[in-house]
Amino acid sequence: MNQAVLYTNGNIESDRVRMLLKSLNGEYHEYLLGPDFSDRQFRMEFGSEAEYPQITINGKHIGSLKETLQYFQREHII
Repeated sequence: MNQAVLYTNGNIESDRVRMLLKSLNGEYHEYLLGPDFSDRQFRMEFGSEAEYPQITINGKHIGSLKETLQYFQREHII
């Protein structure tokens, strides 16, 4: 894993993603709802049913925390 980008609203799931990435020694950049983007922009980018946080890795949209955990397992990262 090279670079992850988190789109967060500061919820507990966002904290869990941060801890996971830190435990994997992964680099990440975080965009926070409010200062960095609006909920409207988030919905336009990820869909009306998207949950916070959304994660991209190396420019590829992975999804929510659950989908990111599944991705890491498939890729044998965890």
